[in-house]
Amino acid sequence: MRILFLGDIVGDPGMRAVTDNLARIKREEGIDLAFANGENASGGYGLKSKHAKKLFKAGVDGITGGNHIWKFKDLYSMLDSDGRLLRPHNYPEHLPGSGVQIFRKDGLPPVAVINIIGRTFMPPIDCPFAAIETVIDALPADIPVQIVDFHAEATGEKIAMGYFLEGKVSAVVGTHTHVQTNDAKVLPGGTGYLTDLGMCGAEDSCLGMKPEIILDRYLTGLPRQLEAASGKGILQGAIFDIDDSTGNAVSMTTFKQNDRP
Repeated sequence: MRILFLGDIVGDPGMRAVTDNLARIKREEGIDLAFANGENASGGYGLKSKHAKKLFKAGVDGITGGNHIWKFKDLYSMLDSDGRLLRPHNYPEHLPGSGVQIFRKDGLPPVAVINIIGRTFMPPIDCPFAAIETVIDALPADIPVQIVDFHAEATGEKIAMGYFLEGKVSAVVGTHTHVQTNDAKVLPGGTGYLTDLGMCGAEDSCLGMKPEIILDRYLTGLPRQLEAASGKGILQGAIFDIDDSTGNAVSMTTFKQNDRP
């Protein structure tokens, strides 16, 4: 099984890059399932239901979230009704949606995708390590492939999660920081790992946002509303091959491609 997982989609450039190129990428790379973190797809913050539907129509099989997934309330009913959409599992249970979804495709074993969020330099939330352990223990034995999107700020927390889940899941990928890291690998226990997938957004930007606004905030210390940058987009993420029978990762590589006109 070959899986593509795209980093945080940021604003219109990220949306265009994914919707215009994903079908071709899946064909050229032999992708069986494609996932993406979509929590910043709508204008740079949050995810509207119309954009989620557009990503599904373009070929994204599942969308994970993060701390901005709650911005647009029109998504709440979709979080409850659409099994392709996730929010971090360690938010309170009574909130809309789920952090665990099972994806089934003809000819492939079922795939569990788990979405959790970190605590270091992030809003207070339940322990992601305890939350993920409970999820894994509860998964049926006939689901050999488990992919974890750990939406977290601190690299140390992400790396720790990778080792915590080594040999327990097929792959752990980090999101949230929008900077693709250079540490794609398969851990000795058979778990694919990458600290951060990067982003799908404007190439000439500061984490997908307009650089001049970011600079002004640093230079003056004054608050300013961030805006998604415009211009040519890039796609970043990871491609990993999974052994269908064992659920172990066979290979883990970063993916990066410029948007094509």
